[in-house]
Amino acid sequence: MARKTSLSGFPEWLPEERLVELHVLDVLRETFELHGFSSIETRAVETVGHLLRKGEIDKEVYAVSRLQEDEDAGSPKGEDQLALHFDLTVPFARYVVENSGYLTFPFRRYQMQKVWRGERPQEGRAREFTQADIDVVGDGTLPFRYDVELALVMIDALSRLPIPPFTLRINNRKLAEGFYRGIGLTDADGVLRNIDKLEKIGPEKVAEALREELGATAEQAAAALELASIRTDDTSFVEQVRALGVTDELLDEGLAELAEVVGEASRRAPGKVVADLSIARGLDYYTGTVYETVLVGHEHLGSICSGGRYESLASTGKKTYPGVGLSVGVTRLVTRMLSQGMAVPSRKVPTSVLVSLVDEESWSQAQDVAGQLRARGVSCEVSATAAKFGKQIKYAERRGIPFVWFTTRGEDGALAHEVKDIRSGEQVPADPAAWAPPAEDLRPVVRAVAAVGA
Repeated sequence: MARKTSLSGFPEWLPEERLVELHVLDVLRETFELHGFSSIETRAVETVGHLLRKGEIDKEVYAVSRLQEDEDAGSPKGEDQLALHFDLTVPFARYVVENSGYLTFPFRRYQMQKVWRGERPQEGRAREFTQADIDVVGDGTLPFRYDVELALVMIDALSRLPIPPFTLRINNRKLAEGFYRGIGLTDADGVLRNIDKLEKIGPEKVAEALREELGATAEQAAAALELASIRTDDTSFVEQVRALGVTDELLDEGLAELAEVVGEASRRAPGKVVADLSIARGLDYYTGTVYETVLVGHEHLGSICSGGRYESLASTGKKTYPGVGLSVGVTRLVTRMLSQGMAVPSRKVPTSVLVSLVDEESWSQAQDVAGQLRARGVSCEVSATAAKFGKQIKYAERRGIPFVWFTTRGEDGALAHEVKDIRSGEQVPADPAAWAPPAEDLRPVVRAVAAVGA
């Protein structure tokens, strides 16, 4: 069970909880690498000017400064001031521009790092959290097929995790913007920002905001909401949009792109993809396909994985590097996994064997045994004191260590080794140069719990 920490919004895990988080990160990393993505890491800070180029999130950005500023040192101010990054896409765009001469395009990268946002803490929203991103970026152009591939890669990755069924919901901002333009709403970004609040505040308040903030008529607001109500698990959304009677070239382009993504993804991953025309994504840098992912039965948690296509986020002014990417909210996902008991580790610690001490003089000898075990990949630790064997076994039980190693010396001076499975009580002779635990006990294993509460 995830715990509350003394500093709200900055989660910390117990060792057994951290094992679940590490399992999620390992699965994502392994899957991303199977699909040919390379790992990078960017710095934690960017300039304020760079971070605020796209998206309305200035109230959420944490600025960075020294406690005692040196006025003579000319500390950066304004757009040059340093701030912690709020996502991994904006820093990645800067990384691509600065390193373009050393990268091979299309460039495929994954990135797993902490990010920071000054949000109001609640379940699923933290101020410090971990994201795991994948992106493909092109030099000048990027084939649209990557919009399809990214969806399939992420479906593969999430399907390997011990979580409930999930749905990848996909839309296209060209489709939405073209539709709004076709009904006479020129502030497409403003409409999208309000549609993005649909699940939080409901259609009536969204319609009210469209009328009051953007000057939409009742008919225009109703049409925007009707578009947002369309959801299909195949390409039949195209006919439903056409039936609304709106025409626009950008709408046509968005419909064709979304049909390609949903058609191919639903064929390869049936039951996992939905065309959801309410998906908008709040950040302004998205220009085409947009994605959100929800756990079935846990929709109120919000999206656990989201992203989209961006054409000009990475740009030198003369050259652009269009990309498409998806980001897993690892901390949001792990918090729900822990709070709902979706997955549990087979033990609390990596240690497989506790090497016991017969007496205080046997510590060096016990270290020799531990060294032989570790050389073959068996995690172990040596008992700190030569307490009674019963107490040493109790210590192993409290730590969740499955095996205890005993070494004794016979009358002839020969060493005798035995290992005990403290779960079953079975104790057998063992050779430190050859013995290994069963494969399932070599390291902690994170397993899904059969019944998951919503």
